[in-house]
Amino acid sequence: MTLNGTPEWDVVIIGAGPAGMAAALYTGRAKLKTLLLDRAGMGGGQLMNTELIEDYPAIKSITGADMATAFEEQIREFGVEVTWGEVIGFEARGNRRIVRTDDGTEYLTKTVIVSTGGLPRKLDVPGEQEFAGRGVSYCAICDGAFFKNQVLAVVGGGDSAVEEATFLTRYGEKVYIIHRRDEWRAQKLLQERALANPKIAPVWNSVVEEIGGENKVEWLRVRDVTTGEEVRLEVGGVFIYVGFMPNSEIFGPEFPKDPQGFVMTDDKMETPLPGLYVVGDVRSQYVRQISNAVGDATTAAVAATRYIEELDATDDTDEAESAERVAIEY
Repeated sequence: MTLNGTPEWDVVIIGAGPAGMAAALYTGRAKLKTLLLDRAGMGGGQLMNTELIEDYPAIKSITGADMATAFEEQIREFGVEVTWGEVIGFEARGNRRIVRTDDGTEYLTKTVIVSTGGLPRKLDVPGEQEFAGRGVSYCAICDGAFFKNQVLAVVGGGDSAVEEATFLTRYGEKVYIIHRRDEWRAQKLLQERALANPKIAPVWNSVVEEIGGENKVEWLRVRDVTTGEEVRLEVGGVFIYVGFMPNSEIFGPEFPKDPQGFVMTDDKMETPLPGLYVVGDVRSQYVRQISNAVGDATTAAVAATRYIEELDATDDTDEAESAERVAIEY
């Protein structure tokens, strides 16, 4: 089958982060004709914003950029084609799927694996962008060990903020939790643990107005929202947990999402549209780490392989029956 003269793919993968490239590795090894599409012009996704990765099994330490490069080199060895384009939607056409990009290109495929990820919600204050990777972080598990014996700050009041602040006390000598209200929104158990920790200092009714320093984060300008008073907190790093936004805009209302907009799937990573799978950070799940993104991708790739096998068997049967009917007619 072709679309506008272009042969079809077995698998089109949308998003070249860890989940997308892991899925491509498995489908490439399965000898499936695989296309990996990404809008960024380079592979890696959030890996490219990560200085060091030291929590991936069997790899003691690797930079995010080096991991992304290794991923891409590996998948190309198995014949995966990588190209760049902004996917704006997809549709079912019979038992095939059409993936459309913003330049008008359409890709015909048997299956689709979506790994568009998401982005941490930003504070949008002076210094945040300038000090990204130099004291500004959005992942305590990833970066906490780089801040041993320093005073740190966490911004937020939900489960992630309070839980990660507690985690950071393993490394920091003191951890401020800056929250705009007079109580956290986190689960009571998490709140109790944090309040009982002598290293944690809540900063209530406050917002960060500026992040400053010379070559790295050295201080925060914090404003009390009730009095308007501003103070300067001397810190070596700030971890921002004010939300995570999934890149799920290409999913219409026919795809179920959780209240935060993350796409819901079954245990095969499949959506209500057969042959369309969702993996990684854009999927509704409990943990968002490289290791479970790779696990999602493995499941989806194996499920897609089985789906294609069944689809090909059906296509062969249909072709045989069609040929038999033609023979009878003649």
